[in-house]
Amino acid sequence: MKPFYDKTPLYYGVLTQWLVLLLLITLSLQVNAQEYLVASPTQYQQALKQLQPGDKIILKNGIWQDFEIEFTATGRADALIELTAQTKGEVILSGQSNLTLAGEYLKVSGLVFKDGFTPSNEVISFKKSDKEVANHSRVTEVVIDNYNNPDRHISDNWIGLYGQHNRLDHNHFAAKRNAGVTLAVRLEGEHNQQNQHSIDHNYFGPRPILGSNGGETIRIGTSHHSLSDSLTVIENNYFDRCDGEVEIISVKSGKNRIQNNLFYQSRGTLTLRHGNGNIIDSNVFLGNGVEHTGGIRIINRDQVVTNNYLEGLTGTRFGSGFTMMNGVPNSPINRYHQVVNANVHHNSFINLDHIELAAGSDSERSAAPKDSTITQNLFINPQSPLAYHDDISGLRFSDNITNFASKDLNPIIKKGMSTHNITMARAANGLLYPSDVKLAQYGASSALLPITKQQTGTTWYPKSEISVAFQSGNTISVNAKASELEHAVTASQPGDTLLLNDGQYNIDTILAIDKTLTLKALNKHQAVVSFKHSSLFEIQNNGNLQLDGLRITGINSPNANGNSVIRTRSTGMLTNYRFEMINSIIEQLNTHHQFHFFDSGKRAFADEITITHNLFSHISGDLFRLDKETDDKGIYNAEYLTLSHNQFEHIQGTVASVYRGGSDESTFGPHVLVKHNQFNDVAMGKNNLSGALLKLHGVQVSQIDNNHFSDSAAIIIEHTVGEPKTRIANNQLNNSAPPQVNELVATGKHTANINNNKVQTK
Repeated sequence: MKPFYDKTPLYYGVLTQWLVLLLLITLSLQVNAQEYLVASPTQYQQALKQLQPGDKIILKNGIWQDFEIEFTATGRADALIELTAQTKGEVILSGQSNLTLAGEYLKVSGLVFKDGFTPSNEVISFKKSDKEVANHSRVTEVVIDNYNNPDRHISDNWIGLYGQHNRLDHNHFAAKRNAGVTLAVRLEGEHNQQNQHSIDHNYFGPRPILGSNGGETIRIGTSHHSLSDSLTVIENNYFDRCDGEVEIISVKSGKNRIQNNLFYQSRGTLTLRHGNGNIIDSNVFLGNGVEHTGGIRIINRDQVVTNNYLEGLTGTRFGSGFTMMNGVPNSPINRYHQVVNANVHHNSFINLDHIELAAGSDSERSAAPKDSTITQNLFINPQSPLAYHDDISGLRFSDNITNFASKDLNPIIKKGMSTHNITMARAANGLLYPSDVKLAQYGASSALLPITKQQTGTTWYPKSEISVAFQSGNTISVNAKASELEHAVTASQPGDTLLLNDGQYNIDTILAIDKTLTLKALNKHQAVVSFKHSSLFEIQNNGNLQLDGLRITGINSPNANGNSVIRTRSTGMLTNYRFEMINSIIEQLNTHHQFHFFDSGKRAFADEITITHNLFSHISGDLFRLDKETDDKGIYNAEYLTLSHNQFEHIQGTVASVYRGGSDESTFGPHVLVKHNQFNDVAMGKNNLSGALLKLHGVQVSQIDNNHFSDSAAIIIEHTVGEPKTRIANNQLNNSAPPQVNELVATGKHTANINNNKVQTK
């Protein structure tokens, strides 16, 4: 008898017959497959009823307004059913449109969602109902661009990934501005768990700061299902300035693999928030010194962090370059489980400002990490970035190398950290490695190949900037003639500069700022602007305003309570805005006892307000009112307020009132920087109910340095949650009240750094 592997002519004959039959079947399927070009929702519904495996629905090029697509069908692994565009990128789903997939072996490609928002909870959902989900299906080369609910705090997700064995790849997601996760992997029900989804080669474009919790880019699971396994793979994606909140990726399930992704200048961290047994492998984090850029945060059991490269990250606390948290003993499922059996090896930590161990230690989070190893990592820094906040005897440091002196390290760390004179050089992959080949075994592998922006997303949709720089457009000369400035504001384009010639500009309408615009005086202070309505400027959606060298006066303003030079739209704004003012004079805002300079509306959010080298004089109200979010949900009105080298005199109200309430710790701001200013007779008016020159509640970073205060009220700061950092130093206080700092949450003495201030009284 011949062995079974001895192939006879009969065997080859039978095999040939089967191959011919399979080819005929395949050709038959291809011949019978139908393509349906549809031009309306009605035609789409008709085609949907006829679909067979291998068929394709093609949406005709154009704008499809308010089209809620239900793509429900059953294909086969060898004969997908497709929904696509006639031309990729030229089918625009706008208004209140969305897409629902349900069935088996489906594929969607080539569509663009923009100029609207979803009427449901998700723009693209891999389910029709809780029991009707998509499996073995793919969404590829789809764009969702700035497709947001106009109320920034109404939450929706752009992608809801349900079912099992689905793939999301080569898509472009950018400018999510309202609350809600960009991409949520959902685990409700066993049919959504152990899903083995693949999320790869997607471009996650800039996500602006939300200014509250709820701004994650990806979330896998929720705390309720966090002890279930997801088995999701996130690989080869590019995260470009994803700044929504402290968690860029929030892992809340088990046994996921996150690998070969690049995080570029993104504020926040890849956070293993809940769930066990996740693998974080071969990711690259490039901060380039941008504030609050972070790396990896570990919580829970059995997490593996290996072969990652982290460089130039500035984040601190929960947003550090590398963080290992304390847990809560016998933690509820939604709090912080103890770190147990973490394995951190062969990572490169290069020029990180902070590495936090046992972070978050307090009376509740008292369970320090245990049974965990940190080995064969590379630490490169001018000085040690390692900080520990509790007992770290449960961490075993072994065979790590560094270039900083280890003499001052904790003995547990020092035991496993050897110091070398390490010279670093950039390799062809753009990453830094030790020049000495003997040290090649430490840190990330030289074979690591970072994914590039160009390798992700679509090839046919541009990866454009989502904001416009000041003074990046045309310069337009404006004269002080009737309505010329008003017409110029309306006709200008984003980035333009209106150059105001000398003269008196009396504005008789409120100037709506709905683009990036600069108003600049040709000669400093020679363009004098007054206004006849309750405000001069209103910043609206897409608006950013820069003022340079103007003289603004309130002498022609109505004698009414609540006037302001600048306000935001009172009904709330979707887009973040920027306001800058330099070299200007603001005077005689005193036609009524409550005449303000800048008044933020509720649900408006400034990325930055920067005020330098200006004079504010004779103002009856407040200057910067950034305190409308008083519902204590962790929402606030501005990320950065900077007052530098200004003169404030005879201001009856508060210079700045900034409020961030609640107990959420998912944001980095607000930040308030006040330096090199002069304050004379400020905040002493009888209608200043706060009694404060600066009233800062819940501000996370306050720096008040090198100012001169004369005959002025106190600075009042109220610390809440989040380990706020307050520095009040090198100020001169003449006949002015000393600063007051109160801890509203923490017990004991306040944590502010108050030093080297000179106090003189008459």
